[in-house]
Order: sequence, then structure tokens, then C-alpha cells
Amino acid sequence: MSAPAEIAHLRPRPHLRAGALHLIETVGQSLAAIAPTLTPALNISVVAGLAGLGCWMSYFIGTLGVVIVAASVGVLASRHPEAGSYFIYIGRSFGPLVGALAGWSMISAYMFTAVAVALSFAIFLDDFLTAFGIKLGMLPTTLSMLVFIATVTYAAYRDVKLSSRVGLILEIISVGIMVVITAFFVYVKGTVIDPAQLKIASFNYGKVFSALPFVIFSFVGFESSATLAKESANPRRNIPLAVIGCATFSGIFFTLMAYLMVFGIGDDTATLGKSAAPFGDVAAKAGLGWATVVVYFAAMISVFACCLASINAAARLLFSMGKYQFLHRSMGLVHDTHRTPHRAILLCGGLLALICVGMLPAGLLDAFGYAGTFASFGFVVVYFALCIVAPMDLQKSSEMKARHVLLGMAGASLMLFVVVGSVYPVPEYPYNILPYVFFVYMTVGAVWFAVLKAKSPETLASIQHDMEGDGT
Repeated sequence: MSAPAEIAHLRPRPHLRAGALHLIETVGQSLAAIAPTLTPALNISVVAGLAGLGCWMSYFIGTLGVVIVAASVGVLASRHPEAGSYFIYIGRSFGPLVGALAGWSMISAYMFTAVAVALSFAIFLDDFLTAFGIKLGMLPTTLSMLVFIATVTYAAYRDVKLSSRVGLILEIISVGIMVVITAFFVYVKGTVIDPAQLKIASFNYGKVFSALPFVIFSFVGFESSATLAKESANPRRNIPLAVIGCATFSGIFFTLMAYLMVFGIGDDTATLGKSAAPFGDVAAKAGLGWATVVVYFAAMISVFACCLASINAAARLLFSMGKYQFLHRSMGLVHDTHRTPHRAILLCGGLLALICVGMLPAGLLDAFGYAGTFASFGFVVVYFALCIVAPMDLQKSSEMKARHVLLGMAGASLMLFVVVGSVYPVPEYPYNILPYVFFVYMTVGAVWFAVLKAKSPETLASIQHDMEGDGT
């Protein structure tokens, strides 16, 4: 029996629910995975601490790179609307082994994004309760985080359409709250002109670039709707719209919020960089202390949506890789009733709980920073590859134009800047070792897939066949 025929025989029934997601749910997946509220509520602390007054410039440069990558994703998604997305896109151009490594990279990316946001839930819960004079100990905090993880996993297990729509609604509410409060402290300031932040020639661009890995973390997830392409109605139109639209909106939002928050705190980026409640501190400095409770309630809403979207995306990658037997075939099973990749979702939920508990001794804020930075490496590697693959894919059908090559080169170059910025100038410990930890993780994957290739070359060869184009 040939490899495709053998795997077709093993293909599980029932299948993912094709056409279940319309544009609104597709946008909801990408926007919820980005979780725009998290950047002013927490992420900006890391970026401000690294980039100083160039904080907004880091976000501006990151926006350019991410929008270019989004355009590349849009090209590929419109041509190959499949579950597994990046694993499939890259594998068809560079071969099954590289495709498997892309999937391996993105699994770590989505999983550690989920880790970071689950840890941030504990941070926001503590901030929220502190406003009422309640202080949780480590045990209640840990239990609360585990309940949060279990709830998110259950939501992903039950219904992808409901979880995507809920994600969008929650993000609209939380971003709206942020915008209203920001408008209040801009009104208090009476101006938006901050001379210190507008002297761009004075920025330390070594520090600006060193912050880029975490800037990219603020965006990660914009591409995640592509992992649900098999479950999307009209994916050739909806996926590119969701990916490019969400990346552009988020980039504008992040850049403006970074500028306004640094301005709001009097350009004191050192204080902002050490804050576990940055947006609340800025609001308090503007005399809007009452806003803190509202802000961190909104942030808890946002992290639920983000964690849910991350698990959905990671599970779809595990599902696709399980179908091709890069991972255990149980990952490719679909629930009889809910039509979700339930085994993959449960594995994601279990790993998420274990990793979060294991990182708690580092402290919540530090653990959040480590997890977010590690996640960004997984995304950057694949973003770099996508910028190269998109024009190559168009070349196969003689559709490639000069602009496609230029965009691909620009996006790949910016992603290389991110990689270089993560190792030079050498960041402080333990951020300086995280790129090498990620390299070890990728090496483990490469060895595993090389062994698989040697033992079962027909399994790797099967990726060359369009085995998901028949409505599975």
C-alpha cells in the first residue's frame, strides 16, 4: 500500500467542521490571539525597560515587519486554505523535514504564548484584588491559574465557532475600555506633544532593536486564523482579511499606546519598565486611580480570549502533524460530537498547566517575560521562512511579480533584525540564554524528524500530496 493510501486508510472520521467560521469568527481568532489589551496592560513594561524613550519606535519598526509578514501569510492562505497552515506552506516549498520543523517551531510559539498569558492572568487577578485590599498568597494564586487553564481548555474542547466569537467580543470590550481611559489621561495632559520622544535621533537604537523580540510577542497570533482555514467559510478571502487587518490595527494601536503611556508617566521609562501594572500606574499619575480596577478587569477578559485562541491554534498544528504521523496519530483524531481535535486540545491544556506551575518559582512577572520572549523566537523563525516561501509559491504558478520579491526580502530582513537583536547587544541574564535554549529545542525536533525520515521515509513523503484538499 502506498504512503498516501495507507494514511488515507487511517484518516479518522468525523472531520473538523468545515465552513463553520465566518469572517467575524476568523477575525475573532486572530484578534483574540494578539490580545491587544495585554500590551498596555503588561507587555509594555518589558519593552520600555529595554528600549527606553525609543519604546514607540520599537513598536513602529515591529509593525512594519509584521504587516509585511501578514501580507506573505495572506498570499499563502488564499492559495492553500488548510489546517496546519505553516507546517503545510513551508513543507511544500522546502520539503517535509523543514515543514515539520516549522510546525515544531510554531507549537512552541503558541504553547509559550498560552503560558505567558496564563501567568499574566495571575498577575492581573492580583492587581485587581489588591485594589480592594485583598492579597492572595501563592497557593490561592496557583489554584486560580489552574482553574483558569481548565476553563480555557474546556471552551476550546467544546466549540471552535463559539470560542472564536467569544474571543472577538471580549477583545472589543477590553480594547474599548483602554481607549476610553487613555482619552481621559490625554485630556488631563492637555497635549499629545512630547519633545523627548520626538527626538528620534537621540534614541539608543541598539536598545530599540534589542526590544524587538518582545515587541513581536505583542503581535503574535495575528496569523493564527490561518490554522483554522479548514473550518472557515470562504477561507481564500476571509483568512487574508483577518490576518492583514488584525496585524495593521494592532500595530497602530501598540505604537500610539506606547507613545502615550511613556508621555503619561513623564518619560520615566525606568519606572514603567519595572511595573507589574503599567497602565494602572500611568492612569494613577494622571489622577485616574479609579481606572485601575476597570483596566485589570478588562485585562483578565483579554487574557482568557488570548489563551483560548493560542490553544485553538496549537491544537490545529498538532492535529495536522498527527495526521501526517510526524507526531502520534492520536493527535489527528476529532471528537464525534464537538468536531474539535480533542486529544490535541487536552494535551495542550495539560502541558500548559505543567509549564506554568514549573515557572512559578521565577516570580510571575519574570516568568511572563521569559515565556513571552521564548515564544517570540518560534514565531520569528516561521515568519522569516514565510517571507521567503510566499514569492516561491507564486513562482510555481507564474504569478510572482517584482513587488512580491521585494516584500519578501523586506520582511525577511526585518525578522533577521529581530534575531540579531536578541543576541547583540547581549541582553541581561537569563534573556541572553533564551535564544540558545530555543536552538536546543529546535535541534531536538530536527533529530526526531531525521530519525523518523530514516525509519519511515514514506511518512515524510506524504506531505507532498494534497491530502487535506478533499474536505477533511
